[in-house]
Amino acid sequence: MKRAHLAADPAASRGREFDENRDGTRGPRSEFQRDRDRIIHSIAFRRLRSKTQVFIAPDGDHYRTRLTHSLEVAQIGRVIARTLGLDEDLTEALCLAHDIGHPPFGHAGEKALSQAMEKHGGFDHNAQSLRTLMRLESPYCEHEGLNLTWELLEGLAKHNGPVLSPGWALAELDADFSLELAKYPSLEAQIAAVADDIAYDNHDIDDGLRAGFLELEELLTIDFVADQWRTVEKRFPSADRDRQLRELVRGQIGLMVNDVIEHTEKTTADVETIDQVREAGAALGGFSPAMAGAERQLKNFMYDKLYYHPEQIATAENARNVVARLYAAFEQDSNLLPSGWKDTLPDHEPDRSRHIADFIAGMTDRFAIDQCAKIYGTMPEGLSNV
Repeated sequence: MKRAHLAADPAASRGREFDENRDGTRGPRSEFQRDRDRIIHSIAFRRLRSKTQVFIAPDGDHYRTRLTHSLEVAQIGRVIARTLGLDEDLTEALCLAHDIGHPPFGHAGEKALSQAMEKHGGFDHNAQSLRTLMRLESPYCEHEGLNLTWELLEGLAKHNGPVLSPGWALAELDADFSLELAKYPSLEAQIAAVADDIAYDNHDIDDGLRAGFLELEELLTIDFVADQWRTVEKRFPSADRDRQLRELVRGQIGLMVNDVIEHTEKTTADVETIDQVREAGAALGGFSPAMAGAERQLKNFMYDKLYYHPEQIATAENARNVVARLYAAFEQDSNLLPSGWKDTLPDHEPDRSRHIADFIAGMTDRFAIDQCAKIYGTMPEGLSNV
């Protein structure tokens, strides 16, 4: 596939925060390929395998985690980027890294940290992704962080659009290495964002049906889903229900992907430079208005029937309590922190509390549960409903 003129060019990257003295032994990779590989090899990325996607600490092996979700987002993002002639490696790296800042138990854990950090600047998982990659994950001798390219960091910071009022974490990082937060990001970042929507809109249906929280009859009240289901039944009338449902999910993903490609080709037809993409005043990569409306309807349904299901809310509250109790314990007695974190604990606020939040945010679901049981003497209950 020919590289489009609006594609990010690794050879023309704006560079990295810290200069690197390479020894010439690291192979013929582009700058964006290096970014992708640094993310994949990071501890923070590996931890995603045990962090909540939809269901908290699921007992079954067939439910998605943050890791499998990120891999699925990357596959969708690569297909769209390749078809549009964008840089696949940058798109893939953005997709793989977009959830690295999530604490244990997903949004329930984020809520607990936001409440605990209210007097110290709050907590935001997207900013925490940048903080993790730029400061906390530091395997190299020459610099702190993974020292990723400007384009990768810009895309992570703004993949949902310009950030006009950044919180403390993103503001500090931007002051050190300006990411032009008031502008729109590259098309690669915009595609990564919509690939995330496509992945979780559809794969969460798959998990929700498997867990029994969603019923097909209720899904068919959504016109978009009903249309695809009729197509599946017509094409595969003799297939069993489970295979038909999987075909439904695959078909919806394909329709959404094709819509993004067609719509983005139209919105960028007269755009001449990447700078114009950043200054367009609106995202150019994404769904058509019709598909955006169908996707919002589907998302609203998922919030009503799955994410805000009474069992899910009860489980999330139990998970929020685990994170809140961990924060309170470490705040009251720093000796409970492991030596590496205790020895570097700042004496003053807000850095002290932010340091504790960094430690908790890096935990997996299972590690957080085990730590809570170790500190308080009893195993937390009500944390898994599938």
